[in-house]
Amino acid sequence: MMTTPILEVSGLAVRYGKIEALHKASIKVGAGQIVSVIGPNGAGKSTLLNAIMGALPVTGHASGRIAYLGDDVGAMPIERRVARGMCLVPEKRELFASMTVEDNLVLGAYRRKRAGERNFLDQLDHVFELFPRLKERRAQAAGTLSGGERQMLAVGRALMGKPDLLMLDEPSLGLAPLIVKEIFHIISALRQTGVATLLIEQNARAALQISDYGYVLETGDLALEGPATELAQNPRVIETYLGLVKKPV
Repeated sequence: MMTTPILEVSGLAVRYGKIEALHKASIKVGAGQIVSVIGPNGAGKSTLLNAIMGALPVTGHASGRIAYLGDDVGAMPIERRVARGMCLVPEKRELFASMTVEDNLVLGAYRRKRAGERNFLDQLDHVFELFPRLKERRAQAAGTLSGGERQMLAVGRALMGKPDLLMLDEPSLGLAPLIVKEIFHIISALRQTGVATLLIEQNARAALQISDYGYVLETGDLALEGPATELAQNPRVIETYLGLVKKPV
């Protein structure tokens, strides 16, 4: 059963000129839930996240309703959405390569510092507990980290802002299988903190294993949705995304 939504998107459409990249998408994410959107390249997954965050390119136009904590934030600039507790970790991670791991993490708490919070660094120990490797490399330049470590740093930096909604765009992209397993284990552990997570992912198997609910996005349309355990058993999902085709007996 869906908990009270932190995020509720209704009829969200995105156009780039005459091209409609997303067609009337409706999704919900409840507190402490992990909700995945899976689908092939070019399906509109990143467009969905960018529209929710208010980070579409100037050529993009969004319509529909984006409700966050019950309020329509569709007209809010990205800075106000961040201030309200929304956070997006983009596919490219966008770290400051010449700065240390710790300085990148501190920057993640800048919004809280600017808001006058005295304990704005109170999440640092928690992030180091989640990502012990980052603690070991706290004085190392971010640009010298491995791909997996950079992804850990991107997620850790987002958590420094104490978001209510964490949105992850393809966190497994380009990572070795063992690192992917580690990253998804940590994402799964985040539900214990109450953070709501919206996960955009091509690795359908890994995403559905840790998710409470899932959506399948194909060429701008939400083709399927349901509890993640049910989606993982859906014959169409199995054949198209999980690569497990049952042979007739």
